[in-house]
Amino acid sequence: MNVINSKGIYYRELNKEIRKLVARGTREITLENVNGQRYIGDGIKEPVKITIHGTPGNDMAAFASGVEMTVYGNVQDGAANTMGDGKLIVHGDAGDILGYAMRGGQVYIKGSVGYRVGIHMKGYQEKQPVIIIGGTAGDFFGEYMAGGRLILLGLNREKESIVGNHLGVGMHGGIIYIRDEVEEYKVGLEVNISEADEEDRKEIEKLLSGYCEEFGLDLEQVMDAKFSKLIPVSSRPYGNLYAY
Repeated sequence: MNVINSKGIYYRELNKEIRKLVARGTREITLENVNGQRYIGDGIKEPVKITIHGTPGNDMAAFASGVEMTVYGNVQDGAANTMGDGKLIVHGDAGDILGYAMRGGQVYIKGSVGYRVGIHMKGYQEKQPVIIIGGTAGDFFGEYMAGGRLILLGLNREKESIVGNHLGVGMHGGIIYIRDEVEEYKVGLEVNISEADEEDRKEIEKLLSGYCEEFGLDLEQVMDAKFSKLIPVSSRPYGNLYAY
């Protein structure tokens, strides 16, 4: 395992050093004192484990496929942008547009997230990306979502609402599970709300098993709640706007 003290290192130099280590066959890298460096782990397609202590900057793990990244701290905007596979584990909060156009893999966030999380998430057959958030989320959660699974738990939340407004606007694929009631006025016209049934709960429990294990949570306690299920009412919600 290689350890890099990132304090004061410009983001380009830090990323260059990470790529050099990966090219040499290093499969475990620890970054200490990270403070806003951008693009960490971007484009890596090797089975590398990167452990980060600090706060990485925007677009970490973008276009990554196979890398496993664990952050002991918060992450800024755009994490897991167009991520193809692998895993991102964050022991803190995440910013806006988490998982933009994500195509595969898992993202586990222990805390809360910002706006437009899961926007344009995609899935194909058995390859369905998953984002699980322990806290709350801002507006436009699951906007234009086309595949995958979004799970919002609202554990230990301080504010009353688990999610912001404009939930699932333009959604045309995938499923959103929310561990709470969802008010109709928060949801886009393209979305149908129902209570998760027994089959849904089996899927939720399966998806949450790794998340709860990672963060030391009691799976049975997390499951002991009502989950709302949000699915699109159409695969082409705006078809009449683009075709006569």
